[in-house]
Amino acid sequence: MRQQFVKTIESVLEQDSRLIVLLGDIGVFGFRRAFEKYPDRMYNAGILEQATVGLAAGLSSEGFIPVVHTIAPFIVERSLEQIKIDFCYQNLGGNFISVGSSFDYAALGCTHHCPGDVGILKNVPGMQIVVPGHPEEFDRLFQQSYTNGRATYFRLTEKGNSLPNSVEFGKAAVLKRGAKATIIAVGPVLEDVMSACVDIDITILYYTSLEPFDVETLRQNCASSKILICEPYYSGALDYDVIKSVGINSVKIEHIGVPHVFLTQYGKAQDHNQCIGLTPQNIRLKLGSLINE
Repeated sequence: MRQQFVKTIESVLEQDSRLIVLLGDIGVFGFRRAFEKYPDRMYNAGILEQATVGLAAGLSSEGFIPVVHTIAPFIVERSLEQIKIDFCYQNLGGNFISVGSSFDYAALGCTHHCPGDVGILKNVPGMQIVVPGHPEEFDRLFQQSYTNGRATYFRLTEKGNSLPNSVEFGKAAVLKRGAKATIIAVGPVLEDVMSACVDIDITILYYTSLEPFDVETLRQNCASSKILICEPYYSGALDYDVIKSVGINSVKIEHIGVPHVFLTQYGKAQDHNQCIGLTPQNIRLKLGSLINE
């Protein structure tokens, strides 16, 4: 997705003179051509994430469209106050694009993990959240939304789905219809979900926009009143949206996601997925338990 991110931004820089990119000392080499071609709209602000978000807000207030890019824990957790006050409280538009979602940087330990980003930003009024599952989906979703005047977080990951889906900002896609349960598959977990459920009579809803959350599609595709949420961050971030969609007394909700613990082992992201059960095998087991209870 990082390569597609560079291609997309370079394309938009050429088309839209309002776009200004602020990097947090990450991605500088990838954007080397853009630095040469657009030296007045490409800046490496360095490891100054809070100040960079404040600078981006100033640019936005003057009619520019800022893109801020760095590693997820630094753009979300370190700069939360600036995102909340400088952008969302002021109703300013800007785009925040992270890498290293959840534990993509597993080898660097918990300081570089960020499975809490979606849950954190869900609590900031006016914040939009996008979780693409494929590089082409990022391109489509960014092109559809980057000028909408809202603060928008794009969560990029190293592990995506092998094929893109037709996605629309703010809308869920119905990929399969069935009777026994409904699965909400978020972004890059879709491929594992499809693998786990190929022969099971269920509905699969694919969500790449988590805020705004597509209430109506879920409401129309939950006849079983059994929902399994598969999400690549701390479990539970979508519970309020699901309950708001279908009602707390009429639905059973289960989760496959990241547990609320520090993952202190070192290795690769795939090792963490195996450890926490974010796998097709565990998805199938959890779904079977939900259907048959």
